[in-house]
Amino acid sequence: MSKAKFEKAAQIIQSLPKDGPIKPTTDDQLYFYKYYKQATVGDNTTSRPGLLDFTGKAKWDAWTEVKGTSTEEAYAKYVQRLLEESRASFPFVPLLIVVQILNNVGDEECKKYIAEIEAA
Repeated sequence: MSKAKFEKAAQIIQSLPKDGPIKPTTDDQLYFYKYYKQATVGDNTTSRPGLLDFTGKAKWDAWTEVKGTSTEEAYAKYVQRLLEESRASFPFVPLLIVVQILNNVGDEECKKYIAEIEAA
C-alpha cells in the first residue's frame, strides 16, 4: 500500500468535523487511530496513561495492540478499512456521502475522490 493512498484516506478521516453530522463509533475511531499512529510513529513506546484517563488508556491500548505491524501494513489496514466500509456501509455514513458533505459535490465527483485514493 502506498503512502499516498494512506495520506489521502487520512485526510478524509481527519477532515470530519468533530461536531458535524457524521459520528464515527468509538471502535471506528480507535481502529483508525491505532493504524494512523503505527503508520506515522511506529511501535508505541510511551507509558500507559493514568487510571482516570479513560480516553488516553483506550487509545494507548489500541495502539499497543498493533505493535510490530509494519508501516506498509498499517497503511494498508487504514486504507482498506476506509474503502471497504465505504462500499459496504460505514457504520456512520457511506464514504460517498462523507465526501459530498465535506465538499458539497455530486456522486460523480465523489467517485473521483475514491478513485484517487485507489490510484495513489
